[in-house]
This record gives sequence, structure tokens and C-alpha cells, in this order.
Amino acid sequence: MFTIVTKSCKLPDGREITIETGKLARQADGSVVLRMGNTMLLATVVAREEAVEGADFMPLSVDYQEKFASTGKVPGGFLKRESKLSDYEVLISRLVDRAIRPLFPDDFHAETQVMIYLISGDSNALPDALAAFAASAALSISDIPWGGPISEVRVARVDGQFVVNPTLEQKERADIDLMVGASIDNILMVEGEMKEVSEAEMLDALKVAHEAIKVQCRLQLEMAKELGKETKRAYDHEVKDEALKQQLFDLLYPKAYEVARRQIKNKKERSAAFSQILDDYLATLPEDTTINKDLVKRYYHDIHKKAARDLVLNEGIRLDGRNTKQIRPIYTEVDLLPSTHGSALFTRGETQSLTTVTLGTKLDEQLIDGAMFSGSNKFILHYNFPGFSTGEVKPNRGPGRREVGHGNLALRGLKQVLPADTENPYTIRVVSDILESNGSSSMATVCAGSLALMDAGVPVKAPVSGIAMGMISDSKTGKYAILSDILGDEDHLGDMDFKTTGTEKGLTACQMDLKVDGLTYDVLKEALEQAKEGRLHILNEMKKTLAQARPDLKPHTPRAETVIIEKEMIGAVIGPGGKVVQDIQNTTGATVVIEEVNNKGVVNVFAASKEVMDAALRRIRAIVAVPEIGQVYDGKVKSIMPFGAFVEFMPGKDGLLHISEIKWERLENMDGVLEVGEEIKVKLVEVDKKTGKFRLSRKVLLPKPPKKEAAASE
Repeated sequence: MFTIVTKSCKLPDGREITIETGKLARQADGSVVLRMGNTMLLATVVAREEAVEGADFMPLSVDYQEKFASTGKVPGGFLKRESKLSDYEVLISRLVDRAIRPLFPDDFHAETQVMIYLISGDSNALPDALAAFAASAALSISDIPWGGPISEVRVARVDGQFVVNPTLEQKERADIDLMVGASIDNILMVEGEMKEVSEAEMLDALKVAHEAIKVQCRLQLEMAKELGKETKRAYDHEVKDEALKQQLFDLLYPKAYEVARRQIKNKKERSAAFSQILDDYLATLPEDTTINKDLVKRYYHDIHKKAARDLVLNEGIRLDGRNTKQIRPIYTEVDLLPSTHGSALFTRGETQSLTTVTLGTKLDEQLIDGAMFSGSNKFILHYNFPGFSTGEVKPNRGPGRREVGHGNLALRGLKQVLPADTENPYTIRVVSDILESNGSSSMATVCAGSLALMDAGVPVKAPVSGIAMGMISDSKTGKYAILSDILGDEDHLGDMDFKTTGTEKGLTACQMDLKVDGLTYDVLKEALEQAKEGRLHILNEMKKTLAQARPDLKPHTPRAETVIIEKEMIGAVIGPGGKVVQDIQNTTGATVVIEEVNNKGVVNVFAASKEVMDAALRRIRAIVAVPEIGQVYDGKVKSIMPFGAFVEFMPGKDGLLHISEIKWERLENMDGVLEVGEEIKVKLVEVDKKTGKFRLSRKVLLPKPPKKEAAASE
């Protein structure tokens, strides 16, 4: 019934990955099951035979989804079923999309869908590092035109050693964590985070990843050959008119080049000048023209692109007049929103981010409910990209994949400098609203986010800046130019979008997408060094406004403190049925959250003012304090007995104040000596080693009366 083909390869440490086809999802154009350990991914790909009429782009969709059954879980929420992709699934979908999209032919416009399901999960074989491998294998054994194979791996540096596709435990200990996508010949995509490492160390990681990827690509070529899928389907999705193309080039290229040379700094004015060339040409055509106007627009786009690229390669001049290393003017401001906990405005050229920081309590943590990961997150970054930021009208439908991806990159760049969770009692939410966009709004988010965190008084290790690099190259002549701080046009017209974030010490995050083959490690090294130069320039401009975190929080920011207590004291702070902690909250107005972490009690206290915080801390510290012999305490009489009184000298701790320890004078009975509820000072004089009972004294705190004999002699 099944004709099954299975291939396998090994990672550098000997772990095996297998690819199987022929059993599942056989009606797809290509389908495989990839397995590593107990992790299994089903990847399928389907493409329509014909393109939609008039299509001039590649309608590719990539969806990665985790089945909760894969790890023996039931989805949360009311529906109890998988539905909208989580941000985590969207990010993995983007990783796959960015690696495979550039390899489809430019003239292939048939709707294509890649779907990857996690059908069995294993934390020792993380699926995000395997998804692109599975998708590429499905494409490679299909007849869909595509220039692969590719693969992706995660490379982490753990205890000074590089590990390919590390376990979850290894990943959490790594100081470099990169996802790398590549073909046999070229790096295509990089994304990851680092703990302030050098550019050279990052390059070393890429080389390790690429060697592992080459093995996985060869496996796919072998499988495609065995299945006879080396020849792809024929297609014809574009109307072509080579004579018209040449005619337009001869007529319009000089005009487009001249507009490019005018070095128009304003984005709208520059766009209007280029559009005017096309409008003027179309206006010369008679109404009954047989020339295909859609074809004219497509060819003019190519002319516009070539003119802008040639200007850089031939004259070293960019569309806005800058040289290749020049950064646009920068303006920064902090504390411009008086009611927020922290705020910053970062403007670089025509890109602007208004970013806020809000400090919340433990109760504000983001809950995570996924097939592979469950828990909470106390650092959140949201990136918003409204239509007006580019002068467009578009409905506000909530964050799309672009917003999720850009926000995640900025989060990676900033989280490396935050205080450790044990030192930070707050939930931190950073929100970047992009008010203008013309190139690298995600890097503007990093810069504004860093300033806003420092403005809020969050004790970051160091300020962070980010920069987007581009590249324009010509494979025929070998010429290339690396561009610092790219415009939106340069991103669209160029061959590379390479973003890096970091402190003065080193890199904290990166993201790279290539649209062209042949980026050598030497060119990549040059791009990284030029990016460092630009990043440090931006960092110095930011420091002119705020160089380090403010020494204290804003007056209106809620206060937070963390108290570490012994595990055995957790119950005492909570009290029977939560009575003690509820009483602390009701009487002081503070919010108290208690949890057990690493066999210790972690008490997080949040208060609106210092007075409220101090009152709550006094109560908590009194409960967990250990009685010390010789210490004086403020006590309250709880009960009176014939032989003395029991006094509560610490919360939940009573001691016996014997009748002989109340006064220096001899008391015959307790009548009228003390009253229940009376507050007195007592000294702890003894703790019974066997019973743990406390013995108190009041008289030792009173002046000792002179002896009667001494008084008579005087």
C-alpha cells in the first residue's frame, strides 16, 4: 500500500535525524515526516498549477503549528482546540518563510502553501530548529520549481563549546543562541541572541552551523534523486515583451538615474519624482494603445531598482545623498510622557519610535500555554505599526506576523541587559509605537526601548542600540557596497537586510535576510564591522540624552521589593487559609505574592508608596524573623494565668512572662498586674532546647530598686 523512502543523517555529536516520505499526506505535492529523538514533524507543500491572472508576486504562505497531543496536553481556554497561531508558532513560521522564499523563481506566481505540524514533541530535540529542514525536504521531493535545498539549525555556545541543535537545558545555559538557515553554498538567514559577544565569535558560530547544514542538504538531494524529483514542473506565469522591455529601458533609465542622483532626502518627494517618470510615459500613450500597461509598470519597477543600485555601485551615492557609512540625523528625548513609568522618543531620519515602559506586579506576568512550553514571562515587548507611519490608510486589525517578528527581535536585543529575575520583582512591559517609518523601525524600537527602560529606573547593565545594514551587489562585475542605516527603499531594492543590536561590549541580537547568492564570510565580516561602527555612533548619540538608568523609580511608579525566606516559613507568612497574608494586604494596602523557587520562599511585595511598602515589609520580616536571646521586643499580652502571662513578642510567637519576671517586687498573684491586650516591652532571656519554649522577662528592663539595708544606712 505504501512506497516508503527513508533517509538519515547525523549531527556533529552523533545524534540522528531521519526523513521519511510515502506514508503520510500522500496527496500533497510533497510531504515528509522528520524525526529526531521523540520529536516528529509532518511537513507538506502544495502549489496550484496556474497563477491568478495578473499576479506579479509569489503568494507563499508558511504555517507552523503545534498539536497539543504531541506532548500529551489539552489546549487551554474555552474551545479546548488548536486555533489561531501563537506568537511562538508565528515566529517559527517566519524563520522557515525567510529561508525558503528567496529561492523560488522570480517569475513563479502560483499560490503555494507550506504547512508544518508538530505531531510528537521532545524537549531534548527542539522543533524550531528542525522545521525548515522538514519544509525544505517536502519542497525538494515535490515537482514545485524551487532553488533549494536548504536547512536550518540552531547553534549554541555552551561552556565555551559550540553545540548544534542543543537540548532545552543546554540552550538555557548558552551565551550564543543562533538560528541559521543556509543552502550548501550560502548563508540565507540568521536570527538569534547573544550575551554581549564579539563579531568574530558570531562568525565562528555561523561556520559551525553551515557545516551541519551542508550534510542535511546533501541528504535531501539524495532523496530527490531516488524519487525522480530532480526535474520540476513547467510553468508560464508572466506575460513577456522583450522588445517593450528594452524600449522602456532605453527611454526611462536615464530619467530614473537622474532622479536618483538628485539626492532627494524626503521619502514622499522622492517617491513622487520616480512615479512622475512613469506617469509622464503613460500619458504619452494613445487611448487605444495595445501596450500592456501592467507590463509597463512591472518593467519600470525593474528600471527604478537598477537606477538606484547603479548609483551606489558607480558613484558611492545613496538615494538620500549619504555615503555608504553615514547615519541619518538622530534626535532622542526621554520622560516626555509624564504619567508613564518610563518613556522615550527616538527619531533617526524619517523613522520614529515612541516607546513606553510599564512596571507591573507578579500578577501581571504573561501566561504561556503551548504544546512545548508552559509557564510565564515577566518581560514583554509589543511593537505596533499603524498605517499613518508610512502615510497609508489601513484598518487596525491587531498585530500581524511582521509586528510579532519585529517585536521579538527588539525583545531579544534588550533582554540581555535586564537584571536577573531574582533581582527584578517587576513584570516589565515595553510598548513601541512606530510613528514614522522609513527603514529599520525595529532597530528604532531597540534604541527607544533602551532609553525608556533607563528613564523608568530599571537597572539595566548597559544601554543598547541597533542598526540595520544593507547591501547592493552586481554578480557580473563583482562590485558590492555595504550600506549603514538603510532606508525603506534600500531594503526593498537591495540584496541584504542585516540588523544587529548590542552594547559597547558586544552583540546582544541579530537578524539577517539575504536575497542574493554568494555572500562570502569576508563580506559578512566587513558588514559586521561596519555595523559595529554605526551601532556605536548611535549609542553615543543616545548617551547625550541618558547614559545610564536613573537612580530611582518615578514617584508615581509602584514600589516592589523581594524578600527571600526559608521554605519552612512560607506557611507562616501565608497563614491558615491565607489569613495572615490577606491581613497584611488589607491593613497595609500592599500586594503580596509568595512562591517557592529552588527550595526557598520568594515573597514579592508591591506597594503604591514607600510608607505602604515599609509597613508590609515590617510585618513580613517580623513573621520570618528568628527570635534572638537578649533582644528586646514590643509584646502584647495574650492571656493571664495564675503563674504569669503569655506574651506575643513576635507575630505567631508567644513566650511565658513568669510572675517573678514582671517586677523586681515580689507579687503574690496576678490580680490587677497586667491586662489582656496591654502592650509591654519584654526581653527574651531563654529558649528551652528541648521544647523550644520561650522565657521572657520584663523586670530586667526596669530600674533595679536599691536594697533596703543600703537605704537605711543613708
